Amino acid sequence: MRYISLDLECTGGNPDRHQIIELAAIIEDTKCPLPLEELPTFRRAVRHPEYVGTAGALALNAGLMQELAEKEPRADHCTIQELVPQLQEFLLAYGYKPDQRGRLGLVLAGKNIGSFDLGFLRLLPGWGTLLYAEPAMLDPAVFYLNWKKDSRLPTMAICKARAKLEDPTVAHTAVADALDVIRLLRPFYGLPFYKQVLAAEPDEEPLAG
Repeated sequence: MRYISLDLECTGGNPDRHQIIELAAIIEDTKCPLPLEELPTFRRAVRHPEYVGTAGALALNAGLMQELAEKEPRADHCTIQELVPQLQEFLLAYGYKPDQRGRLGLVLAGKNIGSFDLGFLRLLPGWGTLLYAEPAMLDPAVFYLNWKKDSRLPTMAICKARAKLEDPTVAHTAVADALDVIRLLRPFYGLPFYKQVLAAEPDEEPLAG
């Protein structure tokens, strides 16, 4: 299976008011995983005429805002109108095939992909006509949930700590966070999670009589 590990950096959490300022999309093939540094990677910082955001989100993305303030044109910068067409072009170059309506259907993976990112993606010019998300999405939090002790899905930092990754911190940059999602999912490719659970279950006692 191929999926897209996608991560957004935004100026806040309200899709109707705040803006995408960075998007990363990394193609992962579960049948033939490449070294992380060789994975096809799309990254765009997104320019807007002006920015509306919360103090926390703007502070978290201070380095990215400094990058966007630079006047020199860059190949990895685009406008919000250019974002989806450029992402579609990237995916077509790596073998994605359009459906009869010319759209690419994507299996998306990401931390909070359904509850956060998808709300922003749906408002992008071209989303739904050039690209769309398949209904089922992959969130690594489910794989690292402690069903007996957790009261909510674990954060990315907790997932990384439970996976015993060398660096448990969260970068809050789109490419790094998208790569972390792949790192968190890869341990389950060889032996799917349901098989691990079934293998751990004790044999049932035979019925008496």
